[in-house]
Amino acid sequence: MPGYDNNLVVVGAGSAGLVSALIAATVRARVTLIERGAMGGDCLNTGCVPSKALIASAKSAHALKVAGRYGLTDVTGRVDFQAVMGRVRQAIATIEPKDSTERYASLGVRCLSGDAELLDGHTVSVDGERVTGRRIVLATGAAPFVPPIPGLDTVDVLTSENLWSLDTLPPRFLVLGGGPIGCELAQAFARLGSRVTIVDMEDRLLPREDPAASEAMEQVFAAEGIDIRTQRRAVNVAPGTLTAERLDSGATEEVPFDRLLVAVGRRARQVPLVELNPDGTIAVDAYLRTSVPTIYACGDAVGPYQFTHMASHQAWYAAVNALAAPFWRFRVNDRVVPWSTFTDPEVARVGITEAEAPPGAEVTVHPLDDVDRAVADGCTEGFVKIVSHKGRVLGATIVAAHAGELISEFVTAMTHGIPLNRILGTIHVYPTMMEANKLAAGAWRRENAPQGLLKIAEKAFGALR
Repeated sequence: MPGYDNNLVVVGAGSAGLVSALIAATVRARVTLIERGAMGGDCLNTGCVPSKALIASAKSAHALKVAGRYGLTDVTGRVDFQAVMGRVRQAIATIEPKDSTERYASLGVRCLSGDAELLDGHTVSVDGERVTGRRIVLATGAAPFVPPIPGLDTVDVLTSENLWSLDTLPPRFLVLGGGPIGCELAQAFARLGSRVTIVDMEDRLLPREDPAASEAMEQVFAAEGIDIRTQRRAVNVAPGTLTAERLDSGATEEVPFDRLLVAVGRRARQVPLVELNPDGTIAVDAYLRTSVPTIYACGDAVGPYQFTHMASHQAWYAAVNALAAPFWRFRVNDRVVPWSTFTDPEVARVGITEAEAPPGAEVTVHPLDDVDRAVADGCTEGFVKIVSHKGRVLGATIVAAHAGELISEFVTAMTHGIPLNRILGTIHVYPTMMEANKLAAGAWRRENAPQGLLKIAEKAFGALR
């Protein structure tokens, strides 16, 4: 057998690449990790961490605006946008050491900085240096997609990558795209003081979610002053103005802006040598092996779920399968994949929606205004919706404060086959938002109560009086 420099070469140091390298180093394999940009990838530098830090500042600003609801008077505050962005950068800097070259080097990973060129199934060139490995893992990620709209090149477009260089708050902030990234950032900038408009071709915001969740968020956004323009196609851009065509009538309208954020999705970064899917993602089998048998891939470059937690999940399979081949291999388990959009309230989902429910499925909805903690906190917008069959959870959608945490109970139920009656029979701390899940399970139990037995019980108790 020919010798190689490494057991594993990992290209890309985002979430998927970091986990792949960490797994290899943990089992004492020799591994080289290659990254051309900043360690930590999109999640740390331009995605999860900065966006959630910005959302936290925006939520605090909103709390001041609505302080009167909580019996507080004469509450004032001024948004210092430079300070807000400084806090965002500080959050990145605080977390950065966890993903740093120094940390991974201390764990036994050789870290190289530079552009990686895939030469063959065992060789990667890094700025002229040839690095070989018995197996290669591609974790090359994705980048914001900027559509070819006439005139778009005449303006300084913002994306989720370069947004974080802003140091002044745009008075008029136009968001092109009503998906998770667009909605999160639209609400954040609106709460910080921008006049925000969302333009999207779909007939509703968050089109991948349950329609009831979209409706709930549209009501929240409208109440917060966000101008929502769905069913519009952007047909032209000029400095300060976007021209949108109404899909229902063909009429056009001008939408003014000071800064334009394009948030219409992300596309996998192109990789040579391996076969690609029609959407540009890397084609892999059930074991995350590419068309080149010695090369594996994971994360946003593969999809279809472009989430940090899914990238980490796939990375375990890619690294282990690459290292263990040809002796063992493990099929990726992606049967239960949750996600959350971190608006306020949050929108979280796992499994199917009501529209996807098969015949015979039951749909149970419990509103948050019946949850004591939600009432006490003044956060009653939203609901818990469960799709089930004979008590087994097929899917759940939650619109609520901390929905990203609340959904975990249903993720566990789906993963381990825990029926709703066991959720109902589990003690939940009172008063917490987690009670919403138990109350929803209780609503399911009432809807599916054994009517025949209840009639017998009614007669029996009547006789015993």
